[in-house]
Amino acid sequence: MSAEASPVTAAHHRYIREHVPAEDPLLVQLRAAAAAAGIPAIWIAHEEAHFLTVLLRLIGARRVVEVGTLAGYSAIAMARALPEDGRLDTIELLARHADFAESWVARSDVAGRVRVHRGAGMDVLPGFAAGCADAMFLDADKGSYGLYLEQALRIVRPGGLILADNALAFGQLLEARPTDREVPAVRAFNEQVARHPGVEGVIVPLGDGVWVLRRR
Repeated sequence: MSAEASPVTAAHHRYIREHVPAEDPLLVQLRAAAAAAGIPAIWIAHEEAHFLTVLLRLIGARRVVEVGTLAGYSAIAMARALPEDGRLDTIELLARHADFAESWVARSDVAGRVRVHRGAGMDVLPGFAAGCADAMFLDADKGSYGLYLEQALRIVRPGGLILADNALAFGQLLEARPTDREVPAVRAFNEQVARHPGVEGVIVPLGDGVWVLRRR
C-alpha cells in the first residue's frame, strides 16, 4: 500500500454522491425554490449533509446548534438525525433567508425540532447555556469562525462535535492568489484549530471540506 493519498477529483466527488442514499424530494424542491428566490446556492452538498447526519446519529445527538441557516437545507437534514424530542437551533443574520428557511421547515417532517433564531451569531450564541449541545455546525461568515469556535467550546458538551464547513476555502485554499476575500480567514481558522488544545479533529474532503472536531 502506498503512503501517498489518492487524489480527490470531481469524478471522485460524483462517485461518492452516487453511493449515498438519494437526496430527499423535499430538499430537492427546497434547493430549486431557493435558487428561484435568488438565495445564493452555497448550501452544503447532499453527500456532506448525509455525512453530518451519520455523525450525529453515531454520537446519539439530541441537541444541535447551527450558525448560518441560509435556506434551511442543512438544518432540515441534520434535524432528521435527531430523536423526536431532539432540537436544532439555527442562527441566521438575514431576515429574507430566515423567512425562507422557516417556511420550508414548517412544511418538513421536522418542523417541531427546528427553531430559527434571527440575528448575528455572536449576538445569539451567548444566550445558549454551557454544555447544552451535543454538536455545533459552523457555516456562516468565515472571519468570525474563530469567535464561533470559542462559543462552541462553551456550548458543546465534552466529547461533543464541532463541525465547520468550507475548510478548503471554496477550492482556493492552496492558491497563491485567491480571488475570494474569505480565503485568508479560512486559512487562519484551519491553523487555529489544528493547534487548539481544546479540540482534536481532521478535515474531511467532502463538498468544500468540513472540519470534524471533538471537544476534549
